[in-house]
Amino acid sequence: MNETRISTLRRERGWTQERLAEHSGVTVRTIQRLERGDDASLETLTLVARAFDVPVRDLFETVEKPEFGEAVDGLDARTEREQQQRDRATRSWRSLYVGIGVVLAMGITVVVAMTGLGQLYLALGAYWAGGALLGRWLMDAVIEPRLDERYPLSRSSREPRADRPR
Repeated sequence: MNETRISTLRRERGWTQERLAEHSGVTVRTIQRLERGDDASLETLTLVARAFDVPVRDLFETVEKPEFGEAVDGLDARTEREQQQRDRATRSWRSLYVGIGVVLAMGITVVVAMTGLGQLYLALGAYWAGGALLGRWLMDAVIEPRLDERYPLSRSSREPRADRPR
């Protein structure tokens, strides 16, 4: 059993258990269990903390046992590490897209300068326009779901985070 502040945080916001469940993406039964002090997974605690827009450590009462503090510190460190890894992976995909575009632009510019085939600039425009749409689809349909699975404690850079100003 853990002494949590979930019930207190929920009441401070004037939320019902149903509203907290809706905002966090967990069931009402899970909220009831958490408020009762039952154990929960790190992922569940992270979802509830995100709903409250607080770090996971703020879900728990202060306990004098040092190992409890170490566990929460470990979760915070793991969450931060996963977020950094996810952000690095996302930046890598974006850099790949931009890098290919820059190389393509330089190549087309050289070919146009040497041959005078100005219509090749249409291919460059098609790459940036079509590539932006294709890239967005790849991020939404393929890359982000895989990153969600690999780094469950992290968030997409398009989602607001508790530690980022809105």
